[in-house]
Amino acid sequence: MKLPLSVRKVCFTAVTASLFIASCSDETTVFENPEDNLVSETDQSKLDNSVSFERAGVLDIFEDPIASAKRSSLTGKDEEEAGDYPLSLVAQIEPPTFTNGENLAATHVALDGDYGYVSYNTVGQDYVGAIDVIDISDPTSPKVTSRVYYTNADLNSIAYDNGYVYVAGGVDAEQSVTATANSLVAKIAVSGGRMNTSSITYGFQEGFNATDVRIIDNKVVVTSGQDGFVVIYDKNDLSVLNESAFSDLRSVAYNGNEIAVLDAAQGVNFLDQNLNITRSIAIDSDFGIDAKRTLDFLNENIVVSEGTKGAGVYNATSGSFVEYLPILTSPENAEPGEIVTNGVAVNENVLLMANGAGGLSLSETNENTTLGVGVIELTGSINYIATKGDYVFAASGKSGFQIIKLNRPSESLAERCSELQSYSGSANLNVNSGDDFAYRGSKRFNNMNIGGNLLLCGSWTVQDGVNLNTDGLFEMNGTLVIGRNNRQRNVSINSGATLRVEGNLTIYGDLNLNEGSTIEFIGDDSVVNIFGKVNRGANTTVEGSFRDVRGSF
Repeated sequence: MKLPLSVRKVCFTAVTASLFIASCSDETTVFENPEDNLVSETDQSKLDNSVSFERAGVLDIFEDPIASAKRSSLTGKDEEEAGDYPLSLVAQIEPPTFTNGENLAATHVALDGDYGYVSYNTVGQDYVGAIDVIDISDPTSPKVTSRVYYTNADLNSIAYDNGYVYVAGGVDAEQSVTATANSLVAKIAVSGGRMNTSSITYGFQEGFNATDVRIIDNKVVVTSGQDGFVVIYDKNDLSVLNESAFSDLRSVAYNGNEIAVLDAAQGVNFLDQNLNITRSIAIDSDFGIDAKRTLDFLNENIVVSEGTKGAGVYNATSGSFVEYLPILTSPENAEPGEIVTNGVAVNENVLLMANGAGGLSLSETNENTTLGVGVIELTGSINYIATKGDYVFAASGKSGFQIIKLNRPSESLAERCSELQSYSGSANLNVNSGDDFAYRGSKRFNNMNIGGNLLLCGSWTVQDGVNLNTDGLFEMNGTLVIGRNNRQRNVSINSGATLRVEGNLTIYGDLNLNEGSTIEFIGDDSVVNIFGKVNRGANTTVEGSFRDVRGSF
């Protein structure tokens, strides 16, 4: 645990341009342009090598036993059913490493436009952190464009606004030439995906560690835990506009009208623009010591990460309890204290919970109920999640930054498929010679074995291989992902058989075009991404136009 320091405010005035400028309030000090324990990564190859596709590919979901039992009772079948949510892991960004900084863990994610911003800290007594800027304009091929190391600061939360990154964290004030308290906020200019460390503005406030940062209009709101404050800064220069003391703040949220803060000693407090408490929700959960916990508004409710209890949902106006969203399942070897809900995110009807060592769980929501689906097959301790469009971005502790694709069928594709029957059946899809099947939907399969005719319209993943037997026809319209990069599986097309593709085909393995087989690409927008090889026998045919991501053909 990082112990508090008895450090009080120290004020400086501008003397020369080579010295820093400071402004003071009763509790907070701001500095301009200090080069304090800060290192920029200049080796582009090191940034490039941070992107890993080792575990990329089809993701299984360890299903919640209750939800699974309900589904089995509805179908009346004992065999394994094809699962919903055909997810895939696109890539991982490994945590930064440097001398005396070999134990960094991803803590928070901010998304804006074509970029993702990731903060890192170090568990334990050391104050070491980092910031990554990641180009996600093409999420299937992310690039780390900028990285900064802090050799004397943990970074726990990050936000982006209008050309600047804002980070909140903790610093060892006794070892710093500028810090006047343990909790810090930094404002760093960023342009074209690159941070400019020659112009950084810092603010320091009381509290053991700054825990969260939120941009609200022209203000920066920062919370600090254990005898800390919620502080409102002017976004332009980080001068202090207002501040209020609390026991142990972990997070701040804003719904367009009012601010809410999570105090681990008491619960949720709603604040007006002057930081006066307007009402409270008392919560007696154990929020842990120095542990990341978040809260956020969701329609008329507010969702609170409550550690081992999961996530608590409360009516934001009345404060009345609505429901608990429990942690669905637990990894066998996880420490009990580490299986805690750290954060929650919502993407349409999907609710995602970052449960630390308990992983990333997925639930379905509608107006009246929330049904747990299961835990997504990811590595690492999931500390925070953000979601945008068809993607989920997870800050995963020592497993770094992970990009997950939901693989939802587009609305236009769903319209074209609407007349087809929705697939509901075995996870092992067999189409015998003489069969003629056509389905729509989005499912997870174990394997496919096709001897007749099959049309699939939608989004589909296959853990194991796809085998297209002699004279078989497989037409896919949408998205199909097969295998994983660390457990490659092949697609084999045999004599006289045809695979017809309109959409996106990703194979973590080989494409085997055996003698007399055909693969056709329909339209002008098809994409094929093969992580293995294309093996072609005699008299094979490749037809149509397509984008070959890895030049496999």
